[in-house]
Amino acid sequence: MKIMKFGGTSVGRPERMHQVKDLITRDNERKIVVLSALSGTTNALVGIGEALAEANKDLAKERIDTLHKHYLTFYKELLKEEAARSKAEKVIKEHFEFLNIILKISFNEAINRDILAQGELLSTKLFYTLLQELEINAVFLPALDFMSIDENQEPELHKISEKLKVILANYPEENIFVTQGYICKNHRNEVDNLKRGGSDYSASLIGAAINAEVVEIWTDIDGMHNNDPRIVDKTRPIAQLSFDEAAELAYFGAKILHPASIWPAQQYNIAVKLLNTMEPDAKGTTITAKEIGSGVKALAAKDGITAIKIKSSRMLLAYGFLRKVFEVFEKYKTAIDMITTSEVAVSVTIDDLTHLKEIVLELEVYGTVEVDNNQAIVSIVGNMIAESKGTVANIMDCLREYPLRMVSYGGSRHNVSILVEAQYKNDALTSLNEGLFEWKDEV
Repeated sequence: MKIMKFGGTSVGRPERMHQVKDLITRDNERKIVVLSALSGTTNALVGIGEALAEANKDLAKERIDTLHKHYLTFYKELLKEEAARSKAEKVIKEHFEFLNIILKISFNEAINRDILAQGELLSTKLFYTLLQELEINAVFLPALDFMSIDENQEPELHKISEKLKVILANYPEENIFVTQGYICKNHRNEVDNLKRGGSDYSASLIGAAINAEVVEIWTDIDGMHNNDPRIVDKTRPIAQLSFDEAAELAYFGAKILHPASIWPAQQYNIAVKLLNTMEPDAKGTTITAKEIGSGVKALAAKDGITAIKIKSSRMLLAYGFLRKVFEVFEKYKTAIDMITTSEVAVSVTIDDLTHLKEIVLELEVYGTVEVDNNQAIVSIVGNMIAESKGTVANIMDCLREYPLRMVSYGGSRHNVSILVEAQYKNDALTSLNEGLFEWKDEV
């Protein structure tokens, strides 16, 4: 069995949904189809939640009605038969009645998670209705029946596997199963989610849970590119990456893949393919345990970074200093991206500013604290970068025009990371692109 995950742009228009139908029916392999919400829907639902959190029910109502109109147009273009349209209209009515009922009750975080779940529930039900209209045999597989997280918001892979295998065993003759990405149940049995971009994570977890042959992530770009095509002019897809290389790229900003989606596949050695819905025959990118070649393969960048420097003249002599510093971040469940140290200071970067004030206050016990906002991490990823002669020198030469706030090198054989002010990020990516990759002009 394989997993086929389709993102918001792949199902965002009626004709795109028909393309997805064609893709999942072009072979007879058993498959679980994981769908995201229609493009723009999750943002709209976030906006509804934000309006309700501010007690602005008029604005929330306006946003609900705008989204409702979009779906009323969408299903009429998606479906042709009156019976199918009637089913879709009923589905849409049910979900938007729910959103309108929420306007009348007290808002809380649990309700907000219910709101955010509506996108995937709508997209999968509409897609399943399309399959029924076309008389394509498929099973609707509600993610809330098997996908769960524990009290630490970590997926319960063993439980997911047990539940999913029991469900699938009831349909030994069926080849197509349709389910939602992103949504799950938490340890209180409430509707929850795997955070933004979590549909990739869902697909990888489902693949691991059933020991799938491959997890296919279908988007609107032909695989992982060696740089951000939205920023630089020349990019190209990478045919092959190792799990470690892909994980580094995803974590440090490559938008095509959710950062958490690599480890379940890596744990169970399941290949991941990044493919293009618009060009289904393009090779895309294949991610496996195998490491091929050496040197720089790709660049990625992560925005919204804040650097924190803790300076203490007693650091060199203070046994346990670093442990105490890291415990502050652990206390507030704030992940650190980069770390550099010197004799008298340690610098770290974070992208979650929720508890920044509390963190700074506690760190000031150990020394002088400096905070630099509006930073960006530029990450250079490949295989055996440290062992490749001249590679780091080339990287630094490409960046000679830009002030570097931090450099992280040696922590991974796959990554050199640079911290720069956000204003230099695009230029740094362009300069690295020109200096590290060989480009041949097409004739």
